[in-house]
Formats: sequence, C-alpha cells, structure tokens
Amino acid sequence: MLKEDDEDFEEEDEEENRAANRGKISAVLSVISSVVSGFLRNWICLKASEMLNVPSQSFPAAGSQQRVAPTGQSRNKVALKPGHSLLDWIRLTKSGRDLTGLRGQLIEVTEEELKKHSTRNDCWTCIRGMVYNVSAYMDFHPGGEEELMRAAGIDSTDLFDQVHRWVNYESMLKECLVGRMAVKPNPALQAQTEKTESTHMNGLPVSSRLRQEPLPTPLPAKDHRPRYDWFQTDGTVNIVIHTKRKIPSAGCAVVDLQDDILQVEMLLGKMSYLLYWRLSSEVQGRVDELFYRECVLVSKTDITHDTQVLRLQLPSGSHMQVPVGRHVYLKTSLQGTDVVKPYTPVDQKLIPPSQCSAEMGSDLHLMIKICPDGLLTSHLANLPIGSSLSVGGPEGSFTMRVLRDVTHLYMLAAGTGFTPMARLIRLALQDLTSIRKTKLMFFNRQERDILWCSQLDELCSKEERFEVEYVLSEPTDSWKGRRGQIDACMLQNFLERPEDSKCLVCVCGPTGFTELAVQLVRQLDFSEEEIHIFQG
Repeated sequence: MLKEDDEDFEEEDEEENRAANRGKISAVLSVISSVVSGFLRNWICLKASEMLNVPSQSFPAAGSQQRVAPTGQSRNKVALKPGHSLLDWIRLTKSGRDLTGLRGQLIEVTEEELKKHSTRNDCWTCIRGMVYNVSAYMDFHPGGEEELMRAAGIDSTDLFDQVHRWVNYESMLKECLVGRMAVKPNPALQAQTEKTESTHMNGLPVSSRLRQEPLPTPLPAKDHRPRYDWFQTDGTVNIVIHTKRKIPSAGCAVVDLQDDILQVEMLLGKMSYLLYWRLSSEVQGRVDELFYRECVLVSKTDITHDTQVLRLQLPSGSHMQVPVGRHVYLKTSLQGTDVVKPYTPVDQKLIPPSQCSAEMGSDLHLMIKICPDGLLTSHLANLPIGSSLSVGGPEGSFTMRVLRDVTHLYMLAAGTGFTPMARLIRLALQDLTSIRKTKLMFFNRQERDILWCSQLDELCSKEERFEVEYVLSEPTDSWKGRRGQIDACMLQNFLERPEDSKCLVCVCGPTGFTELAVQLVRQLDFSEEEIHIFQG
C-alpha cells in the first residue's frame, strides 16, 4: 500500500534519494515454512494511485519453476562457512561493493570473451542470454564451489534448469550482472540488410558520413520506490524489502501473521508500503492492518509516584517496530463502551544495550501517567498482569525528513510529553552524527515528577553532545534548578542559533503548554519548518 500526498512524496523522494546514495538498507524478513511444497498464493494488495511490484495471481504459480522440486529430486548441499548464509549474500549485494569488476558498466559479451572467464576467482556464466560474474558467490553457493564451477565460462542455462530451476536467480544475481550475450550475426542476413539500407537520396548516392547513425536508447529513469524480492529454499521463503532509503536503527517494519494472512508494512516517512498475501499452507514464524492486536500485559514498572511503564507482549504472529515519533492506540471496553487513547512507545531504558535491538518488535513499552480521575488510566492501574489490551497503529506525522541536515536539536517537553523525546534522544546520539548538540528542557511540577531523571543525568555526564535542563513550577526550597513557567527569556537563552547551523525545535506536552511554547518559539524567529509539534 502506498499512502501519499503527491507534492510531499516528490519532496521526500528527492531527499531520500540522497540518503540512498549513502547506502541502501534492505529490511529482510524471513518466514519459515512447515511444508516442502506450496507456499504463497494470491497476490499483493497495494492501495495507491498505482500498483507496485504486482506479482502473478499465484505466488509461486501452480507448476512454476520457482516452486520446490518434488521429494527425492533435491540436490546435494555443502556446509557453508559462518557468515555465508543466504541473508549474508543479500546483505553483500546491497553493500555497494562492485561484484562485476566493471564498476556498474554493462557490456555485450561474445562467446569467446565468456570462455576467458572460467577460473575460481574470475568466473562468468550465462543464463538465458544474460551473463553474470559469480566469482563472489562461490562461498555462498549451497551446492559448493565444485558444482558452480561446472557453469564457468559457458552458457549454463540447461545445467541451471536441471538443478536450480525454482531459484529466482534474476534477483539473487542482479548485482553480478555483466551484460547480455552478443548475438552472432548471420552473414547472409547481414549482407541482405546492408544491401537494402538507404544509401540513396532522390536517386543519388549518399556519403557514408552523411548517413545518420541510430541514436542510443536513453537509459530509463531510476525508480526510487520500494520493491521486494523473495528467495525460496527447501524449507524457507525469504522476503526481502528494499526500502531504497536510510532506515534508523529503531526500524520501521510491522509484520503480522494471523491464520493464513501475512501482511508486511514498511513505514517510510509519509509513505507506507504494504505487502499482503494469503498463504496456501500453514507456516511457522515469529514475525493487524488487522487494526488492533490483542496484546498481553507482561509487567508494570514504577517510574515515579504516579507513572508506570507497561510492557505489552504482541501476539506470536505479530512484529512491530514503531518508528521514532509515532504513537500507538490502546483500546479497551469499559462499561460497554470502547475507550481509545494514544501513547508513544519508549524503549526499556533511555539508551538500551545494543543487543536489545535484535529483540525489538515483540514487546511494546508504554510510559503512562496514572490519573485518579482518568477513565482509561485508572483502569490500567488496576489491570492485573496477564490481562489483554488491544493495540492499534502505529500512526503519527513525524518523519526522518525533518531531521535532514539538522545540527542543533532542541526539545521542549512537559510531563509525559517527554515520551516522544526519549527515543528521539537515542536516535540523535546514536544514528545522526550530523547533530552536534541535543538539548532537552523538561518542565514538571515537582522534582519527584521528573521521568527517568537519573538516566537523563547519567547520559548528560557521559555524552558531551547532550544537555538537559529541568524547570519546576512547584519546587521545594532545596531545589537549585530553574523555577517557574515557560517564558520568552527562558527560551532565548536555551535556543542558541550558532553560525552555519540548522535547528529543529520539537514540542510536546499538555495542550496549553504546547500552544504557548510554539508561540514563544515563533517569536524568536524560528520558521514553521524549524518547529515540530508532537500530537497524539
């Protein structure tokens, strides 16, 4: 599914193209099949002004060469070295490394030239008229080097069909493409063609210098829209989504597997790329929209006297990486009425250990302030561990585009308006080296209300690019920090604008705080493009 505003999409596409030049990152999603034959059928559903990557009605089609060979016809396999799996090969092909030795140039290959490339370290082969340099693939080939060398320097189409006819080789070897096999000219046909060429004009011979040479075929415009590939083995089908733009470490994928429906959504700025399949057989995998997912409350952790972090476990068939700045919806039924409220997920800690990133997607952590008179939050406070909650989304207007070329990131947060800032801080310090300074001004009533105060202080002491200032409206006499409400003087000292800098001011909090903060920031000559308001 491609959800877009035409003007915004063109704007974002240009900027994301520049990011693609710095490195194309592919999101790789693997689904493990419990059967040997028959996997995906039906077709991809894309709600858009145009359809992207629409496969055939059946995936793979009945009788397709890409379906697994019948039992007993499988080939011998060798043990691959560590780091040489199918996914490792996919990563290598998307790393930008020149796998052809021709620096991206496509050539026409004669039969004589093909024969010259028949060694272990210089191995070309031809499949259906296209020539590939498979030297780099030697150590990744499941059948081993010896089997692959049988195809060295020759047209290996028949050999390939005997052993690998179900493999989607065009996608697997796309970055290894050398060019097209040259077609041998037929002497008789060539002589006839030359004879019938237009060599006269008005009955007079035309000089060869005046004969117009055919114009070269223009190269097609580069397509920067997302696409997907798939690769099937005897036991798995691997779906690879090429986003063609930089992805933050927090991820952007939402994967749902429920019964026979598999849905994958990539949240890419203002665009959403949705893949939808109906499966022909039951599959296994840890991977709704099915709109709301029934999650289980796993734990509650007290953060302050009135704020908790709720850990929700997604269903076994769901995987959700909520992009930075986006929120989800909690829904529950109270007295026969559905109550829905947005919450911005946080990480388990302000700066979680790097190994936790691999586990992201199966749990959600929501930082929630318990209000005694709040209908939903008072219900959550009394909700026992093991209870179910419906989670929908994610949604939100924040995109990575607003951080493009930003050097100074400022955040104004009040109370639980801190929640979108928490992951934004991590993003700025870990992923965005262009940001030279990240500053948070955090407004609360009392010192005991400050969320993750010790973690913020610890981060401030360790990271020279990060600063935090606390402002209390009802401080005790022993408080040594800032006091009062947000005002112009306070912000003028906080919002520095160094020479040759690009600033972004993010604001989140109660409605009254947000409106006043934005008004004051505008008075300091910050443009609309330099202000982002988190609303949920």
